[in-house]
Amino acid sequence: MGSIFGQNGLFEHPNWHIKTAYNQGIVLVHRSSINSLVEGYPAIYEINFIKPTLGNKIWQQENNLPDVGITAQLVDFKNPQHLGYGLVAAPFIEIPLNKLERSRRLHMRICWGIAYLTKPFDVHGNQKNLAIGSALNQYVQFRWFWKLKLGQALVAEPGISFSHASNARAKVPNLGLNILTVHTALNFKLPTKRLVPQNLKQDSSTKAKTKNEIVSFISVGFNQREVNLKKEMCYMWAAYYQRNVRNTHKFGLGLNVFYDENYLTDYENSNLDPNNTIAKSRMSLNFVYAYNIGRISIPTEIGYYFLAKAEADGPVVTRISVNYYAKNGLFVHAGLRTHFAIAYNFEYGLGYRMYL
Repeated sequence: MGSIFGQNGLFEHPNWHIKTAYNQGIVLVHRSSINSLVEGYPAIYEINFIKPTLGNKIWQQENNLPDVGITAQLVDFKNPQHLGYGLVAAPFIEIPLNKLERSRRLHMRICWGIAYLTKPFDVHGNQKNLAIGSALNQYVQFRWFWKLKLGQALVAEPGISFSHASNARAKVPNLGLNILTVHTALNFKLPTKRLVPQNLKQDSSTKAKTKNEIVSFISVGFNQREVNLKKEMCYMWAAYYQRNVRNTHKFGLGLNVFYDENYLTDYENSNLDPNNTIAKSRMSLNFVYAYNIGRISIPTEIGYYFLAKAEADGPVVTRISVNYYAKNGLFVHAGLRTHFAIAYNFEYGLGYRMYL
């Protein structure tokens, strides 16, 4: 595929470029009920608008001068009757994983946006699609790829991508669609001079003040139990101890307390004590790893429900989130909770970070 580069491009920043790419792979069948939806090898066609960072912020230097941008994608699920097509718009960041520039350099892409699917479940016209229950969905994509310099102006980008689309059970059915693809791109770079800012902003406010911290937040979300039923609310309180290994990496342990109306129905159907308020909730112990990009932190968690009286969803819970931290320690939170690759709900909340 190709890219077009230009000096002093959009908004007078250097080296804005447009990169096209092609991906082809397989649908990951995580439930037997969606096996009949797989009729071929899905393809993803991309156009990416990219701006390299200049290194004038500390988070850019910490992440080896990443590229940022927005992608527009067309996903062909190779099942036009029941899955149709996906139209994606999402911001992304591509981070070099090697500090030094080399002729072969590994990169990681993190992408989170929205996807419009043309053939969601319909009780009258498309009952076979048990994977996606709504047209509008969240879209997450991770990619690991190499930039291989083939010459002064030619760069190849082989790699692999994982893409996920779902509405997090905001409307059922919602088993979600997971696609694993081989990624290919070919960049033609026109000779340009990279501009270097005169004054580098060290932006020390994004640096962790101590190695140890306590983080706590509350969140709210919703999901749906069955087709055409009302939305069920999901509430959570969370507290973590976290260790800042580096400014870009931290690990931690946390406690999550969930009160879900959907789970409350499972509890009541199990003929458990209706007067035990604590038992109506679920609690989990979670291990968390967070990758930090300046004020943005991306925690990935896996946990175990040590309190869950009713049998529902399984004992293992996983979550991926995005937190944006203010200078005063407050942060906004957005996350996705899943059980064994099945999305349960999106959550949105507010929290506070206290340094120890």
